[in-house]
Amino acid sequence: MPYVERRGNSIRVKWWNGRHKLDDSGRPTKTKLYDSASGSEDGVPFQDEEEAYTYGLDREYEVRHGKSIPRADAQTLMETYCWLWLKTSTLRHNSRATYRWMLKAVIVPYWGQRPVGAITALEYDLWKAQLEAKYSDNYVDQLRGLFRMLMEDAVLKYKLRTDSPIVEQGRRGKYTKKKTRREKSELPIHAVHQLAVNAYHVWGFTGWTYIWTIAFTGMRPPGEMYGLQRGYASPYWPASDPVRSRRSQAAKRYGPQLPALRVQHQLYAVDKQPTLAGPKYESYRSLVLPTFLHEMHVALLASHDQPLVFLSHTGKPLLNTQFARDYWHPIRDGAPERKPRKGYERFVRPELPAVEEMAGQDLYRLRHWHRELLDQPGAGIPRVAKEARMGHELPGVEGVYTNVTVAMEERIVEYLQEVWEKFIGTGPWLPPFPISLPSGPSKEASSLFSGYPVIDEP
Repeated sequence: MPYVERRGNSIRVKWWNGRHKLDDSGRPTKTKLYDSASGSEDGVPFQDEEEAYTYGLDREYEVRHGKSIPRADAQTLMETYCWLWLKTSTLRHNSRATYRWMLKAVIVPYWGQRPVGAITALEYDLWKAQLEAKYSDNYVDQLRGLFRMLMEDAVLKYKLRTDSPIVEQGRRGKYTKKKTRREKSELPIHAVHQLAVNAYHVWGFTGWTYIWTIAFTGMRPPGEMYGLQRGYASPYWPASDPVRSRRSQAAKRYGPQLPALRVQHQLYAVDKQPTLAGPKYESYRSLVLPTFLHEMHVALLASHDQPLVFLSHTGKPLLNTQFARDYWHPIRDGAPERKPRKGYERFVRPELPAVEEMAGQDLYRLRHWHRELLDQPGAGIPRVAKEARMGHELPGVEGVYTNVTVAMEERIVEYLQEVWEKFIGTGPWLPPFPISLPSGPSKEASSLFSGYPVIDEP
């Protein structure tokens, strides 16, 4: 039962908070721990002993029904909680870095000195309105998503609150139009070809192959493209796979008769050092290639001996470049002619036309284009094969009972080759291959794999 006492002009009530004191070994003893209060959560002092006693009874009711939050826990400051939450969360490195920045830049400066258990729904709505007035819709959604995770863990996992301050309601009062995704304009294959032509003049045969690889495999740029290594490219894989079980299994399915590359890594910087990590959402996958694209990869890899497939102007990893500024923007938006200058001969290029259908779009649009290609009427590609190629999983029972067969992958290769040959039949410009096509790579690679450290991989 609660215990009420007068202390001068105030009234205090004490109640058991459901916990016991711990001994030196961390085991609970028989000594009970008590919380106390001299007023309600709003800070209003108790008017009489009966009000204080009733308050104590309510708190003991919460203890008996598992709804009690010890006052000391509820008073944990958001600044302390946020950084402890990040430290103990199981996150991929990229996600951890993103969350750390959002906490440091926005959430901790605003909420840091507020107790976790004191944040109200009204305060959250005010903060949300301030975010919407200051930041882009996408960034606001990310911040709100992170804050939601913090509050849900505070309620369900760490027991610092009894409920979340985030209350979702149906539309009331002023009508707000539902946000829609940015409308994507039609992207015909001749526009993709113009991107590839511009890429060739900006970047050589590497650029030409880079654009067509995204468009006809749906690989995720930039990470998966940056991280594609020679040993996982179709001229070498699966014979070069370092994992014996995966190599023997893949060899039964892929090879000269059905060329394929392996999406095993993405490349990004960790503490300013190039680092390989597993692909997004653990979407390790094998992608069959149409003949024309496989031949491009053979020729490209025969033209250099570095472990990464796609290199910069200077033969270095693309991760070390200002890719958007120096590569993608001239490719997409066009650029004036560059005339010969002493010492800069390699940068000479003709005037590049802008690709109007890609105005304002990023390179990821080509991944979406690949899915649109697979969805075309008459493609004859089952949904399970399309989702697997994009690195997605089918939900529910459908995902359990379906599987990608060799016949499905052969159909993908056949269809993509048909699309290419139909386009080539219209007579578009094609660059010269850097070498005549051999039966295999003409140069021995210094290494099939980069040797960069690998993280986030099972």
